[in-house]
Amino acid sequence: MARVKGAVATRKRRKKVLKLAKGYWGSKSRHFKMAKQAVMKSGNYAYIGRKHRKRDFRRLWITRISAACKLNGTNYSTFMNGLKKTGIQLNRKMLSEIAISDEKAFTALVEQAKSAL
Repeated sequence: MARVKGAVATRKRRKKVLKLAKGYWGSKSRHFKMAKQAVMKSGNYAYIGRKHRKRDFRRLWITRISAACKLNGTNYSTFMNGLKKTGIQLNRKMLSEIAISDEKAFTALVEQAKSAL
């Protein structure tokens, strides 16, 4: 039985890593060993970054809602508590969009939340 050589598979694997490392500075984009390390590290950063993005957007939405609540004479926590008691189920993303684009509608939501407390 003939011996199987691994050159094709090895070249394919190395080309894949070097393609991912394209644009990296210096030998990280040219040498397989360094490119492999850089690609692994950047993959970890990208994975963590996807989690952080969710956190950051939630924080932004809460800040926007809080600012709009202060303009209407209440604070964030009492507003959210009032919404929960009235049974209005709007997520923070939609509440922040309403606060930015339609101030009258947000004021009406604040009034409903205040009346529930």
